[in-house]
Amino acid sequence: MSTKFWCILFSIFAFFQCDNQPEKLNLEGHWSYKLDPNNIGLIEHWQTLKFEDSIKLPASLRDKGIGYNPTLKTEWTGSIYDSTWYFNPAMKKYRKKDSLKFPFWLTPNKRYVGAVWYQKEILIPENWTNKSLALSLERPHWQTQVWIDTIYVGKQNSLSVPHNFTIQKRIKPGKHLLTIRLDNAIRDLDVGINSHSISDHTQGNWNGIIGNMILSPKYEYSINQIKITPNISNKSIEAKIILNKKQNATLHAEIKINGLNHEHILNTSTFKFDNASSELIATIPMGNHFKTWNEFTPNIYEIVISLKKNESILDTKKEVFGMREFKIEGKHFKINNSPISLRGTTECSVFPLTGYPPTDEASWARIFRICKSFGLNHMRFHSYCPPGSAFLAADKAGIYLQIEGPSWAKYSVDLGNGKPIDNYLMEETKRIIDTYGNHPSFCMMAYGNEPSGDYVPYLENWVSHFKAYDPQRVFTGASTGRSWSIIENSDFIVRSPPRGLEWKDTQPESMFDYRNKTENQDRPYVTFEMGQWCAYPNFDEIKKYTGALKAKNFELFQEDLKDHHMADQAHDFLMASGKLQASCYKQEIEATLRTPNLAGFQLLSLNDFSGQGTALVGVLDAFWDEKGYISADEFKSFCNDVVPLIRLPKYTFYNNETLTAQVEVANFSGYHLENTHSKWELVNDQNDVVQSGNFKNKSIPLGKGNTLGAINIPLNFISKASKFTLKVSIGNYTNSWNIWVYPKTLYHIDTSNVHITKTLDSKTKQVLNQGGNVLLLTAGKVENGKDIVQYQTPVFWNTSWFKMRPPHTTGILIKNEHPIFNDFPTDYYADLQWWEIGNRQQIMNLENFPASFRPIIQPIDTWFLNRRLAMLFEAKVNNGKLMVCSINLDAIDDTKPVSKQLYHSILKYLTSDNFNPNDAISLDIVSELFEQKERKVWNSYVSENP
Repeated sequence: MSTKFWCILFSIFAFFQCDNQPEKLNLEGHWSYKLDPNNIGLIEHWQTLKFEDSIKLPASLRDKGIGYNPTLKTEWTGSIYDSTWYFNPAMKKYRKKDSLKFPFWLTPNKRYVGAVWYQKEILIPENWTNKSLALSLERPHWQTQVWIDTIYVGKQNSLSVPHNFTIQKRIKPGKHLLTIRLDNAIRDLDVGINSHSISDHTQGNWNGIIGNMILSPKYEYSINQIKITPNISNKSIEAKIILNKKQNATLHAEIKINGLNHEHILNTSTFKFDNASSELIATIPMGNHFKTWNEFTPNIYEIVISLKKNESILDTKKEVFGMREFKIEGKHFKINNSPISLRGTTECSVFPLTGYPPTDEASWARIFRICKSFGLNHMRFHSYCPPGSAFLAADKAGIYLQIEGPSWAKYSVDLGNGKPIDNYLMEETKRIIDTYGNHPSFCMMAYGNEPSGDYVPYLENWVSHFKAYDPQRVFTGASTGRSWSIIENSDFIVRSPPRGLEWKDTQPESMFDYRNKTENQDRPYVTFEMGQWCAYPNFDEIKKYTGALKAKNFELFQEDLKDHHMADQAHDFLMASGKLQASCYKQEIEATLRTPNLAGFQLLSLNDFSGQGTALVGVLDAFWDEKGYISADEFKSFCNDVVPLIRLPKYTFYNNETLTAQVEVANFSGYHLENTHSKWELVNDQNDVVQSGNFKNKSIPLGKGNTLGAINIPLNFISKASKFTLKVSIGNYTNSWNIWVYPKTLYHIDTSNVHITKTLDSKTKQVLNQGGNVLLLTAGKVENGKDIVQYQTPVFWNTSWFKMRPPHTTGILIKNEHPIFNDFPTDYYADLQWWEIGNRQQIMNLENFPASFRPIIQPIDTWFLNRRLAMLFEAKVNNGKLMVCSINLDAIDDTKPVSKQLYHSILKYLTSDNFNPNDAISLDIVSELFEQKERKVWNSYVSENP
């Protein structure tokens, strides 16, 4: 072929290449990088250098194994509130260089805090000549500076929104070097070392870029922002279009709207900008058949706005919005004029494979799908703002979001004292609203979590400013516990008083609610961080940690449990503690739904929290997977848009009493339940219905406190100790409660062959030497274990974070198949009837017993200590048989039906042929439990962090 032919062919190829130049460059892929631990790169002008090492972005450094190994001297980003681990001799083996195991949080394979320089050679297309360029970096962590070749572009430091840079018109087509300096160290700006936006407790203060990395051309005029305001009553939206600058040309906005997850398309509209204006406000009718957005019908729209000069399109921008109005009426929230009750969880940026929140929609869609399956409709983001994909997934799922600024300004910084954080949070809040404000799921906002300093006037100003700036959502100053001041101009309150269970001194019942803690407020009150009840660690979870973070904390707890000779009981501890945890959540959630003026709750949380000493407060693990002790359907029976409720003064009865319960309904289904059939059933352990009844069909309006009627069940048909389940059904919604009934009159048991005593005196020893049977009642006399405090409720958050604040146990493991319980119905865990015989009872520490020894009733210790505990055990001692009980069965009267029945069942067992313990132990081991001497107890060693 001739040279001329090749020239023509090349010209044709070049023409088509030019005509099809990309509208944007995806910068994902290989970048070179250079660590700057001594922070000298700016001084030495590293933007002029070429870097040798390579990394594939988006990613964090630790995803690629880049950084330094954690050591004892690592300076973590986060408070180590309990530094016992650094000094406790028992933890020495976990402090060794090659086997470090931190209990505080998940441990990164590698860790790097400081500046890193990233560099990539890019090719600017010919058709981008004389255009400005837009660089967008989604979720860099967290302070960026950018150079194109050696030309400085600018810097940004948002923890919440993409970093967007404009590169002015001076870049020629061809190859160029793009350099990004990324710094994750706290410099002048400190948002708070425990803030979930940066803390090692959650994210792990990683360095990298994890979302979209896009370079694109910009015309002289472009769209900076679109702000959509729906108006349901007028059947329209207002679209405010803000350009990058004032214009002196004739520009138009062509607007298209269509349903994104439903079929509704509107005609294209065109609006003209006023000359010399950078804004256009367009009112667009949505027609008579538009679809609204809420938790039940999460219909969303996409608006596409094209900025045009004559017929040329200069810029196109898309936004998602929903036709919804989230308002406040009195003490309640309303969505599109329909009352709602928030049933939420707190998301703390717990993502155990990476540490950082995902930027893909599918990951968030899974999380919200799980939340909905557990009956939730709300999520609070604790001291951080999620990526845009979370908003879109919440839009589609129908989840009401409370977003927070990236700050917990308490431990290392404070508000209102002129520090850089004061201005930063004003700027960051505006960035969050401007970036994500069109999403219908974005309904509520707070500055962040529990501040310190002169925060009241600061947050009053913050609230006033953003209420005026953004009427699309409602604002509260901060999410706080009970000791923080209320920011009086807040639209709503998120605070902790309306939570908790008063079981320390009062038996469980379902009469109580939280109205006495909410009546003094004239605005919606949402419960802050409700629950925080712990379950024992699930060590099967360890194998899931296949990413950059490892569950060394779980490994430590597992090894420690093995050192205490109970490794085989780990799963049983999980299940028994989990059942108690779930019971506590049920009681609190139902109390919230019984409280007339409580606008909702935010759990902490549905899933486990990996930091702050390891807080295993979720009924789901850190991966949002079920642990095995409660399913989504079981949880949803008491946490749903419609929940049957009872007001019952107690759960334990004598058979000469009448069970009387008032029945009511919380209905937040979005509509009245018309002519709904409702019924109740009393079901025995074999799932047979033994009593039942119907309520009169009626219309159940929206809201709380809708009464159905009363249940009255005389219990005289029951002759032996029994467990029942009381079920109430309203249409397809069913809730249930366990009930225990005991005979008032018990037959006499001849105990002449059992020596019943309170002390190991000479008489007791003689009986044992002679082969007799002994019941040793030790309540009030235990020395080895008397420092251990047990309530009916489990550990709150964890004993490490609160330095062994009681209670110390996470429930009770019970050998329920043991014949000692033949006349005492019980499961393998401490259900509500155990309050009378478990709450604030003495516990025996069996650490000196043989390694294989297992008690009958075994409290589950905090996983930081893993002591082998007991409330009831049996053993062969000398020639006799011994039963030891630390439960107070001494002063039994008719006010204690559970204690009375347990004592009866114990005596019946001791006088039967079944009493034949397997384990033989020495009397000295038993005697040691009651010896008064100096003992090794928990020691914090220091009062401050290392």
